[in-house]
Order: sequence, then structure tokens, then C-alpha cells
Amino acid sequence: MNAPKTDSQKFSGEWETKRLGEIGSFAKGRGIKRDDVTDEGMPCIRYGELYTRYQDYILKVVSRISPDVAATAMPIKKGDLLFAGSGETAEEIGRCAAYLGEEQAYAGGDVIVLTPSGQTNPIYLGHLMNSPMVSEQKARMGQGDAVVHIYINNLAQVQIKLPPITEQNAIAEVLSDVDGLLNALEALIAKKQAIKQAVMQQLLTGKTRLSGFSGAWETKRLGEMGHCLRGVSYDPTTDLANYDKDSTIRLLRANNIQEAVVTLSDVQYVEARRVSEFQVMQPDDILVCMANGSKELVGKAGLFRVRDGYTYTFGAFMGCFRVEPSIAEPNFVFYIFQTHGFRNFINLILAGSSINNLKPSDIESAEFQVPDRDEQNAIASVLFDMDAEIAALEQRRDKTRVIKQGMMQQLLTGRVRLSESRICTDLSDDAD
Repeated sequence: MNAPKTDSQKFSGEWETKRLGEIGSFAKGRGIKRDDVTDEGMPCIRYGELYTRYQDYILKVVSRISPDVAATAMPIKKGDLLFAGSGETAEEIGRCAAYLGEEQAYAGGDVIVLTPSGQTNPIYLGHLMNSPMVSEQKARMGQGDAVVHIYINNLAQVQIKLPPITEQNAIAEVLSDVDGLLNALEALIAKKQAIKQAVMQQLLTGKTRLSGFSGAWETKRLGEMGHCLRGVSYDPTTDLANYDKDSTIRLLRANNIQEAVVTLSDVQYVEARRVSEFQVMQPDDILVCMANGSKELVGKAGLFRVRDGYTYTFGAFMGCFRVEPSIAEPNFVFYIFQTHGFRNFINLILAGSSINNLKPSDIESAEFQVPDRDEQNAIASVLFDMDAEIAALEQRRDKTRVIKQGMMQQLLTGRVRLSESRICTDLSDDAD
């Protein structure tokens, strides 16, 4: 992807500082309740969609309402800016998206609509309204505690820097190119993940065999391949520290399992005296969520591959399945935890219970068909290579997001004018 290059003198006009109330007129959404939303009918946008989708502009509307509901709702048109009238975080308050759809659509209650007048580019404005310098202003103007509201009179006072329309168009084009790359990467990641899931279901059930393997599979309990251990009990008021100390061990919890990967965001630090030797995590341990308020999260698992020199353990609502490597291949067993069969087993255990809590014996009792060690290793290698490919794509996507954030910080403030060739070069080199 190559950003458009421009003559160095093309964008030299002055930027104007304006309040939002000076660039258009505001109106309030109305007439759409949660129960009114359906899968058919007229397109509509409710405030929650603005900060759950986290897009700076909307091309396709996902929600619909009946013509009767639409008759009392607020109509919007292409180029309008839609603001969330409430939120719980600074990023959510006044979250904005430019509506670029061709269909007649409607805005629900707690959506604030700004219809720009004069020459403005809605894609440029959509990016600008969610930039740090504007988001900070919106957050300061919000009113309330747990849920913060922002009103038309507040938004009208927000100040922005507005370049000439030709430069708005050029900036919007560059940022749209980056969005196109990000969307393509997201679609490719989703495709690769779907392929991996299909391959995993085939290989881990024996429906498809790898070349060179034909032996019969055996039915085994997980307890025959390893042991499930319960996590550390502790008193949060006396046994936790705010940082690493000589007397603490790093503590992993349910939030440290993301997409079957053990992450180190928001770790806690527990006094080592609370930790038994068997609760110290070892390479290739499988970290399992054993209890949670959400049934869907119980049973989620991640493979522990952290090699950073710190010692780790796991909390009381967690479990650790430790494979006996002389009996089974740890990576193969980990992939069993990602199958539909394992998920169905967990759902069956939790069915009819108001307590979403697994016992180690529950995990150990799960039965699966397994091949010999050589085939286990071969299957795990195939799936591991697919995971590595997905991880590389995710890393590229995340790097592209960082590039975009840096470009926005420069281009939307006028600190760097688009005519500087290094902006185009940086984008081309990092995104190819």
C-alpha cells in the first residue's frame, strides 16, 4: 500500500481553530429502545454500537427497526457525525463515528447527531473526534459518576483544528488506506482462525489422519495423561503486594488467559509463603479457569510458555493441568482443551448448577480418543505452525495500528503536513 504523494507546496494553508458548534448543527436521537431492534427493517444506530464497534466511521449498519419505530426516530444522512451521549470510560464518552452509509438510517436515544455545514470531510472528522486531543476535552465535559453523560451544549464547545478541505481529503485518504490494510488483516486473521478450528476438529478427533499414521486410537481420561492442580488461596488485604518483591511470586488469574494464550497484563503479586511447591508453574503447564461468574469463561485454557526469569503461580479460582510428558505430548493435550468436545464436556458439568465451579477431578475425568505419542507430536506440530502464522499476522496488525496512531497524532494536529515525503515512506515500508 502506498500513500498518495503530494507537491511540497500543495498543503500550506492555515488551519482554523473552531468549536464544533461552529461547523454544523446538533440534534438529539430519539425513539429507539433496545427491544425495538430487530434483524430486518430500516437501518438504525444506537449509542452502544458507537463504542463497542470502535470505528471512526460506519459504512454498514448492523441493527434494524420496523417502519413504525422509524417514524418516531431521528433520521440521519450520509456525512452526519454520531456521538455516544454516555459512557463509562474516557474513551467511551462522546465516542464518535461518521455515518457513510447510502441507506436512510435512524439514530436512537442517547445518540447526538452533528450535521456539518460547509466544506468538511466526514472521514477526517470521524478520525479527529476520537483523537486524544478531542477525547480529552469530551471527557472533561462529561457529567456523572459511574455512567458519564455528555450533552449538546458541552459538545458544541469542543475545539478542533480544521485544515482546508483539500488537506482534509488527503489526510482522510491516507488514513482510509491504513484502515483498508487493517480490515484486510482482520479478515485474513479470522479466515486463518476458522481454518485452524476446522483442522483442529478433524485432526484431534481422528476424522482426518496425517500421512504415515494408521494405528488405532485409545480412549483415555485426562487424569491418565496428567494431573489437575488447584490454585493458591490468599487474603487480598494481607497477602498481595503492588509490585515484585523478594518475598512475592507473580500470580495469574482468569484475565491472564486471552485467546488461549497466557498473557502478562495485570498480573498480581502474592506472598511466596502462601504458595506450595506444586503450585509453582512449570513450562507447558495448561492454565485453566475453574470458577467464574460467567459459564462461558469456565474451562478456558492457555498454555504457559513464559520465559522471563520470574516465578509464577495461579489463583484460587484457577487450575493448572500438568501433563506427564512420559505419557502424553503436552502441546497435543493443550489442543484438546480447545476442542468442541472439551467445551461440551464443561457445559454438561455446569448444566443446571448455579455455581460455575469445576473441581480438579472434573477435568481429570474427561475422556478423549488419543493416538500414540508420535502422532500426538505430529498433530501438535501442525497446529503449532498454524498458531505461529496467526500470531505473526496479529503482530503485523498491531504494528499497523501503532503506525496509524502515530500518523493520526501528527496529521490531525498539523504538526506534520502530509506533503512531507517521510510520512508516505514510513507507511509504505511498515505496512508492506
